[in-house]
Amino acid sequence: MKGVCVDMATQRRIVKFTYEDYKHTPEDKRYELLDGELIFAPTPRIAHQRTLGRIVNPLDRFVARNDLGEVFIAPCDVVLSNTDVVQPDLLFVSKERSHIVTDDNIRGAPDLVVEVLSPSTAQRDRTLKRTLYALHGVPEYWQADTDAKIALVLTLDDGEYKVAGIYGEGQTLVSPLLPGFRLEIDRIF
Repeated sequence: MKGVCVDMATQRRIVKFTYEDYKHTPEDKRYELLDGELIFAPTPRIAHQRTLGRIVNPLDRFVARNDLGEVFIAPCDVVLSNTDVVQPDLLFVSKERSHIVTDDNIRGAPDLVVEVLSPSTAQRDRTLKRTLYALHGVPEYWQADTDAKIALVLTLDDGEYKVAGIYGEGQTLVSPLLPGFRLEIDRIF
């Protein structure tokens, strides 16, 4: 059920949507629910899809080979709260936290979230979603920028993300969360 708040400065009503409202959005369109606001997620560009595939394949092989948990790709609902439902491009849930994986969605913070930045989503991924992931305790967050051809690895430290690495041409991404995992940046962009 939608909640209604009143912005006292402007005396206007602000409608907040909930997970229950979100469940009734059309299945043929992608949405996210960020702080009670329904956000339409447009279809990603081809560069986005290529980059995502080049990240998910080696990550999934590494996770499976080491029996670490499961990797999921969008669209996959991650229910962080009653007013926050995201569809990260890629996420990893460790075996130790497999209880958050349900038949319908992921119920809680994944161990790792990867967002491939697109012109239509980059600002939101860098700000609002970064804050949201930190607030809900996602331990590691990667941002892959297809235009700049760099990958940013962030780790959660005392409730805030700190830069663990910025990787560009000729470099190899490493993950503090997944020791032994290596990803050559030239292969993903």
